[in-house]
Amino acid sequence: MNATNNAIMYRSMVLTNDQKVNYVHQGEGEPVILVHGLAASLHDWDDLLPDLAKAGYAGYALDLLGHGESEKPRRAHEYTVENAYSHFSQWVDSLERTEPLTLIGHSLGGGLSLLYALRNPERVRALVLVNPFFSTTQLPPILQKVFHHQLINTTLIERTPYRVFRFFVDMTSFNYYIGHRESHVLPEHIRYQTALDYTRAASGIYNIPRTVPHINGDLARITQPTLLLWGGRDQTLAPASFPKLAEMLPNLKGTHKFPVCGHVPHQCHPGDLNPIVMKFLREV
Repeated sequence: MNATNNAIMYRSMVLTNDQKVNYVHQGEGEPVILVHGLAASLHDWDDLLPDLAKAGYAGYALDLLGHGESEKPRRAHEYTVENAYSHFSQWVDSLERTEPLTLIGHSLGGGLSLLYALRNPERVRALVLVNPFFSTTQLPPILQKVFHHQLINTTLIERTPYRVFRFFVDMTSFNYYIGHRESHVLPEHIRYQTALDYTRAASGIYNIPRTVPHINGDLARITQPTLLLWGGRDQTLAPASFPKLAEMLPNLKGTHKFPVCGHVPHQCHPGDLNPIVMKFLREV
C-alpha cells in the first residue's frame, strides 16, 4: 500500500432516515469496522486505524448516534440501544461492502457488534470485543439503579464544562499503589480527547445503557471467530464478567487480560493490544 491509499479520510453523510453520521476511513483491503463505547467517539481508534491500514485492511470508524459529530436527537426517549443499532447498521449498509466484515467493538460498541453478528451472521467474518458491554448486570450496583429509570432532566450534564470532565478523567487515570502514586495510565492526548468527547456527546446518551437487551441466551449462536480482550482494573464494567462471557462464546479463538488497564485497554496500551489484534486478523 502506498501513502496515498493509506491517507485518513474524514467523511459525513445523511442516512435514509435523514440522520447524519460522521465517520473516518483509512486503508484499502478487507473491511474492518470499529465501534466505540458510550460517551466516546471515532477518535477511540486513532492508534489502531493506522496499523490496520499498514497491514492491508480498510478501517472504518463512526461516531455513534448522539456522539461526536453524528446526529443528536433532541428527545431523551430516542436514545435507546435499538435506535443506536439502527443508526449503526444503516451506516454499515451505506458503505456498500460486499465482503464479510470484521467488527471491533469497545464497551457499548462491543454490545452493538454482538447484536449485529446475531442479526446478520452471514455478513460478519470475525469479532474483536474489547471490554464489551452486553448486560446491565456488568455495571456497579449504584449505576444499575441510576440507569434503571429514564433520565429526563439532563440539564446538569449538558452544562458540565470541559474542565470538570477533564478533572474526572485525570483522577481516574492515575495508578495508585500503597504509599505511592504512579503517573497517568492514559497519555495526555488521550485524556484531552476523552474529556472533549464527553462535552460533545448529547446528554441523552446516558439513557442508552438501561435499554441494553439481555442476550446471554443468544450468544451460543455466534459462531464467528472471536477475540476477547479486557482490562483487569475496569471500574465501569465488572472484570469478572468477561471470563464468564468467554465461556458462552462457542468459537472463541483467544482472550487476553491487560492487568494494569481499566476500561480502555485499546487506549491504555495500544502497543500491546494492537499486535494481538493484528495476529488474530491474519489467522482468521
